[in-house]
Amino acid sequence: MRLLRLFKIMFVILRFGLDEFLLAHERLRWMRVPLKLLLFLRNTSTPRAVRLRLALQKLGPIFVKFGQILSTRRDLIPTDIADELAKLQDQVPPFPSSQAIALLESTYSKPLCEVFQSFEEIPVASASVAQVHFAVLPDGRQAAIKILRPGISRVIAHDIALLKVAADLVEMLWADGRRLKPRQVILEFEKHLYDELDLTREAASASQLRRNFSSTNLLLVPEMFWEYCTPEVMVMERMYGIPISQVSALREAGVDIPKLAANGVEIFYTQVFRDGFFHADMHPGNVQVAVDGRYIALDFGIMGTLTDTDKHYLAQNFIAFFRRDYKRVAEIHIESGWAPKETRVDELESAIRAVCEPIFDKPLREVSFGRVLLRLFQTSRRFGIEIQPQLVLLQKTLLNIEGLGLQLDPELDLWKTAKPWLERWMSEQVGWRGLLRTLQEEAPHYATLLPQLPRLMHRYLTREAAELEDGALHKLLLQQKRYNSLLTLVSVILAGILVLQIIASV
Repeated sequence: MRLLRLFKIMFVILRFGLDEFLLAHERLRWMRVPLKLLLFLRNTSTPRAVRLRLALQKLGPIFVKFGQILSTRRDLIPTDIADELAKLQDQVPPFPSSQAIALLESTYSKPLCEVFQSFEEIPVASASVAQVHFAVLPDGRQAAIKILRPGISRVIAHDIALLKVAADLVEMLWADGRRLKPRQVILEFEKHLYDELDLTREAASASQLRRNFSSTNLLLVPEMFWEYCTPEVMVMERMYGIPISQVSALREAGVDIPKLAANGVEIFYTQVFRDGFFHADMHPGNVQVAVDGRYIALDFGIMGTLTDTDKHYLAQNFIAFFRRDYKRVAEIHIESGWAPKETRVDELESAIRAVCEPIFDKPLREVSFGRVLLRLFQTSRRFGIEIQPQLVLLQKTLLNIEGLGLQLDPELDLWKTAKPWLERWMSEQVGWRGLLRTLQEEAPHYATLLPQLPRLMHRYLTREAAELEDGALHKLLLQQKRYNSLLTLVSVILAGILVLQIIASV
């Protein structure tokens, strides 16, 4: 089965003339004439961007997602290709509405007219994994219904299997293969892809994100109608907004574009560093803007998470980077284990400075992040820095955010926008506010532990006494006095923490 899928991929590449992208390389030009003679019947008169989009659609969801990500990177690819690949964000050919209706009636075990007051058979959006129809619930609420594509799990399983084989070959044949950890990256990608195929999980992620931003005016997230949700069907509140890619329409609606771009940066950092839970598929097809200028998030199939350790090291990296403290960036990489312990700080500092210094004080339109990433990749290879699989989704999301910012406001100063937010966050984490909050969070645990301390201490000292010679008994009694003093001090501290907790809860 994998071999057949591989043949299909090769066939699609040749059928749509995508080999010309490879043959543009100087070393492969000699293959042009033989291939033209061999494939003289194929028609490659269609523009290359159109052929690339059609090929990705033909190959399936994983390739479509690759095209979606690539479409936001106009600093990396030609304009004609970026414009065409942008159609993959919400213009993937839909599956027949009859299949959607059949799945819904099977899910609810009743005719569709008994489930919804009305149902629009023509989908409003169609993506690589699912498509969306509008409907009205029996109580009159406007809803959007997301329905999985039939047979999508099987297609994804085949493509993932091929990617794993390719990753094994990369690790085996390429000197940098083991350092880049392609198999671990694919396993991380696979986990999130299969999460995307469970719409109940996606609905839960949306609810969490909605709750995280419920007290802000930055981001709107649709409410989930849980009584209608299943693993194959997700029913949510219908949102009304302007696609973020339609910048002219946003201006006509009176939206403050520079403020919108700056808010996007704040939303990203809030999700990552405050919550450790972020929307990891923020391409333009999944983002709209309300008439009041707030972002509207859609499609929650791929969400990223970070541990407290990851957040701490990342925040320190970003702040040191924004301060141009390249020595600290180098030290953090070594402390976190991302770079080998034997790495010389001064050498890594110098290499990072050479890559990053030229991009400061420039608007996004003058920064080629493609070149920056390439230089950073070369630097990491030189120093043996390993790829962190748990951060791959974050890197992908950051690229999407930068792509959106470039489309909205090329003059946006990404550094000045992000720096004060991160400094404030770090102050809350490691300053006195962070200490107070940590003590308040731990107070319930300390309240449980406090009454047990005398008993535990007495048990420990009794066991020690039984094991000692008579001549050491006096020494033990002195130790016990010291332990009693320490216990008193600990009790006073814990009592103070409990008082703080009570005050904070009033």
